[in-house]
Amino acid sequence: MKKYLILVLVAGLTLNTSCSKYLDQVPDDRLTLDETFTNRATAERFLAGIYRNIPDEFGQRNPDLSKNAGLWTGGSDEAEYIWGFAQTNNLNIGNWDANSGFVNDYWNNFYRGIRSASFFIANVDRVTQDITPQLIVQYKNEARALRAMFYFYLIRLYGPVILLGENVIEPDAPSESVRLPRNTFDECVNYIAAELDAAAANLPVNPVNDNNYGRITKGMALCYKLQTYLLAASPLYNGNTDLAGLRNKDGKQLISQTFDASKWKRASDAYKAYITEFVPGTYSLYRKNNSAGAFDPYLSCRDIFIDRFNNEIIMSRIEASIEGRQYELTPYHNGKNSETRGSGGLAATQNQVDAFFTANGRSINDPASGYRTSGFTDYKAPGSPIATNTYNQWVNREPRFYVNITYHNSVWLNTTYGNIITELNNNGNSGKATGGNDYSVTGYIVRKAMGLGNWRESNRPVILYRVGNLFLDYAEALNESTPGNPEILTYLNRIRERAGIPQYGTGTDALPVPTSQEAMRDAIRKERRSELAFENVRFFDTRRWKIAETTDNGPTYGLSITKNLPEFLTVIPFENRVFTKRHYLFPIPAKDVNADNLMVQNPGW
Repeated sequence: MKKYLILVLVAGLTLNTSCSKYLDQVPDDRLTLDETFTNRATAERFLAGIYRNIPDEFGQRNPDLSKNAGLWTGGSDEAEYIWGFAQTNNLNIGNWDANSGFVNDYWNNFYRGIRSASFFIANVDRVTQDITPQLIVQYKNEARALRAMFYFYLIRLYGPVILLGENVIEPDAPSESVRLPRNTFDECVNYIAAELDAAAANLPVNPVNDNNYGRITKGMALCYKLQTYLLAASPLYNGNTDLAGLRNKDGKQLISQTFDASKWKRASDAYKAYITEFVPGTYSLYRKNNSAGAFDPYLSCRDIFIDRFNNEIIMSRIEASIEGRQYELTPYHNGKNSETRGSGGLAATQNQVDAFFTANGRSINDPASGYRTSGFTDYKAPGSPIATNTYNQWVNREPRFYVNITYHNSVWLNTTYGNIITELNNNGNSGKATGGNDYSVTGYIVRKAMGLGNWRESNRPVILYRVGNLFLDYAEALNESTPGNPEILTYLNRIRERAGIPQYGTGTDALPVPTSQEAMRDAIRKERRSELAFENVRFFDTRRWKIAETTDNGPTYGLSITKNLPEFLTVIPFENRVFTKRHYLFPIPAKDVNADNLMVQNPGW
């Protein structure tokens, strides 16, 4: 019998370089087909390797791209890394192209996962030892769902891609057999949705036991169908005439040039069906009480990311680079204990700081917000054990501001060694002059998902999708498909109520209900920016809405970090970012376009 060489997926997947690497099946480490699919243990090791392609979004600083860590936090208008080696810095100034490493890596890695999933599906029936027919069905459908998810991650970056279908490409296949054209975006969307539906029908709603936590379930699979439909309905892909030139060499149009309102209806109906099936029975909006037994919005928004297996989490990656992320979030704290001394190297922009509401639920440019632009107050922030002398712009902001942002003179979360006040001005304990290569380039540090103890933590998953996303996605899709539907306000207000700020049209402190579709769209987008800050959402929102030429282009702001008070508080641009029309889509890697005479490149590259 012919023996195919296949991947050993224990510690990762390593491929040889070839002219068309994303279709390459020849690995460095090999087992024969018979050896891999003889018993349950080796087959499960193969499947575990496919799972490794789920993105580890805590590993973005210096990403191990074998784990598909993104560029999405520091590459959005939310944040910036201090270190020159962070690839987001090249992304932000437009210094990247079709030959850039990360452009190649995401393309190669996700196609590798797709090929491996197809290979697994085609061969797992060979396993006869220590396995039941029911388990084979489950494993096949886990791999099927993963394959569809990897296609979602590809189209989110590159637009329409090549659908390999059920084909298992042999390592010794002639090069002509892997020269394929791109499918249309709609074909990709329909394929992903159909595959996820088929897989979900054979997956459990809940993990069988604790040892199976993190395996793909029905709700995990279907949440990617929702996100695929939302992406397809959005302006970037729904009648975007800027992409009129994206055609295959035979003239086939890859992006529909006609706006189709039914795509929004398809999305909103899918979200409604999902919520009806899974919320609140399987998933629910996380809520937490304080020590007195009263509901606490600050704790509710903070501890979603600390309580490892709470019911708000729909999709996560269990193995994640939490220690590295917490090093970035922990300020330098010169002279303090090593457990409280990090780098503070992931900086929040002034743009994002200004996006959070005030305590009365209004934007800072609303005359009724109470926002003050000068002076200081002795203020005890939500979650803080003591009051500190606080710049008034940071006083009386919504609870999510204090969950997300470490600002000058705020109290650090780890109080094991007493109350540590973070000083971010130039000569402060975490300032530029003090930290050497470790400081915030904006005078603010991202705080979201930071634990309460030693930053050297290694056992917390990264959340990839949660109920907060679900509700805001649904509100957006419903506002676009059926403006005025009362459920838009219902789900928007559920997020605001949990965040501890006044709702629209409800309660004694109610805000006026947005009166038009456009006004509601603006309200939903503002809510997304607060609720989902630093969760790898904003990067894709600005692109699918086609607003990144404004939000991600030009001056980006922070404080005057080379100064001490009061000059430190002056807002200045720290970087001039570059975003043009071509940046809405990643380029297809140049080597693959050059190797495949049927492959067309994305516009502008």
